[in-house]
Amino acid sequence: MPDMSVLAGPQQHQFNPYAENGGTILAIAGADFTVVAGDTRQSEGYSIQTRYAPKVFRLTDRAVLAVNGFAADGNMFVKKVKQRLEWYRHAHAKDMPLRAIARLIQTMLYAQRFFPYYVYNILGGIEEDGSGAVYSFDPVGSYEREACRAAGAAQSLVQPFLDNQIYFKNQTAAPGQSHPTHLPLSDVLSIVIDSFTSATERHIEVGDGLEIYIVLAKGRSLQGVEGLRGLREMSSREDGERVFVLQRELKKD
Repeated sequence: MPDMSVLAGPQQHQFNPYAENGGTILAIAGADFTVVAGDTRQSEGYSIQTRYAPKVFRLTDRAVLAVNGFAADGNMFVKKVKQRLEWYRHAHAKDMPLRAIARLIQTMLYAQRFFPYYVYNILGGIEEDGSGAVYSFDPVGSYEREACRAAGAAQSLVQPFLDNQIYFKNQTAAPGQSHPTHLPLSDVLSIVIDSFTSATERHIEVGDGLEIYIVLAKGRSLQGVEGLRGLREMSSREDGERVFVLQRELKKD
């Protein structure tokens, strides 16, 4: 016979609208290019929901957005950002500049601050002066421009590696030399692939596949991407900024 005195007391019921769906994203800005990447595993706890859930999305020929956190919120947020950019394109007959997209994302996130989108966003692309840029956001809209940023389940593993390889933290330059301001594209691609390969080895929520988006400034040559296996162009035209996507396999266990 159950103890009815326990049932007679007040009972509390909770509803949590959010979930954590794992995965990791990162972005690195170069002198005239930006690389944005994310894995494709979507999980919850110890269950893999799907092995192909893209986390990186092309917005325009000069802007790519990576989202990570609660997958449903992330997909809805990307859909709304694309809608706003399409309205801008119809009204002004041109694509929105990258820094304006960053401010747009900030205002959209901050407008939902009392019931926020549970997503960490990283925006990467090419500024109007032709330089590469990365903007990182928290779920309520606080953002800053950076040279590199990682977010997601394996952020604590990937960000220190980027700090060392991109910012040269805890490294001493050779005598009479200084560290480079920007790394070449081929080196950045190697760092990105190594980052996800090592994160997959150590974190159960990262794996399956890797999508790397490469945004090149207008007039830049294809040096660093020519000959890459499986490279696909997603640009709407060839006389402006150009967007390419590169897919690689990661461990599936």
